[in-house]
Amino acid sequence: MVRFDRLDTVDLSNWIKLAKTQTNRGRVAERIPRLAVADAGWFAVYICCQSGKFYSGGDTSCVFPLMSVIKPLSLLYLLEHLGAQQVLNWVGMEPSDAPFNSLEQLVSDGGQPRNPMINSGAITLADKLPGNDASNRTHSLCQWLNQLAGCQIQLDEFMLASVRLSRSPANQAIANYLSEKGHLENIDLALDTYEQICCLSGTVEDLALLGKLLALESARLSPQHQQIVNSVMLTCGLYQASAEYALKIGLPMKSGIGGGLLAIVPGEGAIAAYSPALDSIGNPVGAIAFVEVLTQNLKLSMFN
Repeated sequence: MVRFDRLDTVDLSNWIKLAKTQTNRGRVAERIPRLAVADAGWFAVYICCQSGKFYSGGDTSCVFPLMSVIKPLSLLYLLEHLGAQQVLNWVGMEPSDAPFNSLEQLVSDGGQPRNPMINSGAITLADKLPGNDASNRTHSLCQWLNQLAGCQIQLDEFMLASVRLSRSPANQAIANYLSEKGHLENIDLALDTYEQICCLSGTVEDLALLGKLLALESARLSPQHQQIVNSVMLTCGLYQASAEYALKIGLPMKSGIGGGLLAIVPGEGAIAAYSPALDSIGNPVGAIAFVEVLTQNLKLSMFN
């Protein structure tokens, strides 16, 4: 195997160019006005290695909202603060073949969220975050992540205002049903918290640094909790496409409709990419194309 921290920069440049050619196969998310103004051709990547080396390319100065990429990190936060037994009582860890915002899936499961990577599970966990109100909860999560990872994510107030103006009817319906089934303590607080944490924003460097929390051993994190998060990312992180990419790529991954993608190389480091053009499922086309060519050439799959 070519070591992850000995990347050839010419190869890296070529793989970035190849990935950028795929962005025309996707479309920028349009439901949230502030996401809709992104350029479909933007692309950035940042790779953090265990050795401390890093590699980057593309539009690395772009700041974007993490959106659903925050889900594994908020899961890690809750596992660390409340323990696995408690958290796993609130959400399952089973893959779903329905869209990430499916009410039908939730109803068919009797109101029990299938996993924390889809909206029903993430809204449920947002309801359980420590703190008196949504702003306090978001600030505490953000501060914890920045201190642990050495990154500089922060709440994008303009993005949050845009999200609030166009609140998803699907998320509202999911929250109503979760409350009806006794899984939420406060509908408004859960949705407000969920929207705020999704609007935590940063660059691909920030996202890669966050990824190292899941990739590398740390005296400040439980290995069991890291394993739980990585496992659910592998099986659920790309929604209905999770099984396909577990086979093709073989790494824990999480996408967001803001265009972010985080891939974990256990024991080696993390890959963060930004590509706002999405496929029909909601995964960033160029980012996935890059991670696929990178992992195949460097044989990074967990199953090699």
